[in-house]
Amino acid sequence: MAQTSEFREHLSALRAGALDASPVVGLTHCHYKYPARFSPAYVSAVLETFSSPGDVVLDPYMGGGTTIVEAMAAGREAIGCDLNSLAVFVARAKTQPISTRDAVEIRTWASTVIPGLNYRIKSDRIAEAICADRARNMHLPSARPLKKFLALALLSLEELSSEEARLFARCVLLNVSQWALNGKKTSVSLASFRERVTQCAQEMLKASISFQAAVEEQHGGRYLPRLIHDSAANLQFHSPFKSGRKADLVVTSPPYPGVHMLYHRWQVDGRRETPAPYWIADCLDGKGEAFYTFGSRKDPDSEQYFSQSLATLRAIRSVMKKGAVMAQMIAFSRPETQLKRYLRNMDEAGFEELRRPTGRAIRSWRSVPGRSWHANLKGHTHSAREVALLHRAV
Repeated sequence: MAQTSEFREHLSALRAGALDASPVVGLTHCHYKYPARFSPAYVSAVLETFSSPGDVVLDPYMGGGTTIVEAMAAGREAIGCDLNSLAVFVARAKTQPISTRDAVEIRTWASTVIPGLNYRIKSDRIAEAICADRARNMHLPSARPLKKFLALALLSLEELSSEEARLFARCVLLNVSQWALNGKKTSVSLASFRERVTQCAQEMLKASISFQAAVEEQHGGRYLPRLIHDSAANLQFHSPFKSGRKADLVVTSPPYPGVHMLYHRWQVDGRRETPAPYWIADCLDGKGEAFYTFGSRKDPDSEQYFSQSLATLRAIRSVMKKGAVMAQMIAFSRPETQLKRYLRNMDEAGFEELRRPTGRAIRSWRSVPGRSWHANLKGHTHSAREVALLHRAV
């Protein structure tokens, strides 16, 4: 990017996107609130600045799929990767097409079946629907009634005739359950839960149908992203990269070193952790926090984090075109030391940081928006700040 008025406009747009703290809305971004959600405004600005329609856009730490959704809506070929099966589920639910028949069935399920479910219903199949391991801590006082209701609701998915409709309905239940259970100070009544399911299904359907129309307009027909359930360290072994295809742009938000982030759990009844999202989404879990964050926050030097981070960054570089840009948003528990070390990882992996003509790195720091209430109780911490970094593959 040369020092021109266009260069300054691009920088201004990127900085405005990075600093955007408005609530996440639009497209299908509200299907589920994945932890540490990317700003759609920043992703959109990066796509506009560093890619063109038809380009391959990769998010190797996909999370809730913000980059995938924005890239598809912008007419790019989207590829997402995440080692968390819940992330892959959410991204698929946000991006799959909804047929007219599926939409009718989902509306009927949400408006007639769900309101008819209640705590007094007896069924020999309730125990069958509850996965004891993945519903752990759902027996606690405020969660117990919702646990039985969710079992009944999951059984009712059999009334939907397609896999796509059942996946969408599971995402509706996931969305509403997160609202009702995760970090909640007060209990939610079953009546309120039922009403929310009906309302949420209608809102999500409207968003999905609008998103689908936007994607079809851009791509000239139905189009699906490539979603990879694996570590980014293995990207080169997956299609389309194993056949030699290369990414034109990477837009992502990697795990944060030393920062406690529950990608895989909700907190119920006094912050007891439950893997219930995996039960509702019918995904496999069985891993601890360190699996999803590249290392334990109890590791004082984050050695495991930086080792795994370097392995993934090298793999990411191997599937990028020379000169392609990697834009990322990341926070650090100890930025004064960890940022330098992370930048060394980027250098070792084959990247150089983008700079202004003055030689100053193009970075934008921002306060993390939408922090949970228990995180805010800790006041200002280093991890409450994120930085947007821009690198080029060399």
